[in-house]
Amino acid sequence: MTTSESAPLRAVALVCTLSPSPAPSSSHLLAEQTMAALGEHGVIGKVVRIADHDVHAGIGTDMGNGDAWPAVREAVLGSDILVLSTPIWLGHPSSTAQRVMERLNAEMSETDDEGRMLTYGKVAAVCVVGNEDGAHKVSADLFQGLNDVGFSLAPNAVTYWVGEAMHKTDYQDLDATPEATAAATATLAANTVHLARRLKSAPYPAS
Repeated sequence: MTTSESAPLRAVALVCTLSPSPAPSSSHLLAEQTMAALGEHGVIGKVVRIADHDVHAGIGTDMGNGDAWPAVREAVLGSDILVLSTPIWLGHPSSTAQRVMERLNAEMSETDDEGRMLTYGKVAAVCVVGNEDGAHKVSADLFQGLNDVGFSLAPNAVTYWVGEAMHKTDYQDLDATPEATAAATATLAANTVHLARRLKSAPYPAS
């Protein structure tokens, strides 16, 4: 194993609940569980709840006037793995998740000396929670956007839970994590870390 393959990996989870702290959040809970699963593979990092920060609307790296995105962006660019966690609202990712994707759009214009986006070599994964069906559609939307802005995706790079239609049970209200969700989280972590380590030792070619 090379030094780059054995070096610690860093991850940041961006939680896109609409509710700021300290409100409970199923998206935050699943993100924390995913970070814990990544931690079993030697990954270190942190969880950032976007609603706790004044991330401005726009598609630039810094919209000025107290925009909190530059600090979030620094955390993303300083990590090997990005976890994006969102609830389902009206069958779509939350508006907060959409804002994060719009801000990440700026990375398409940011490149290194070899013409590669600064996100090349970074691996993304997605967490989705909701009380209705739609996890596949939401993850598909986010996968496409994350790939467009330079992130790589491992197989099965999503973990999710959706409750029965028209019921009010939330993920955070469950007595225990469902086995299927726990298994999906474990697979996400194992595959994402594997790909991140491979890309760290074998970067993409110059563009």
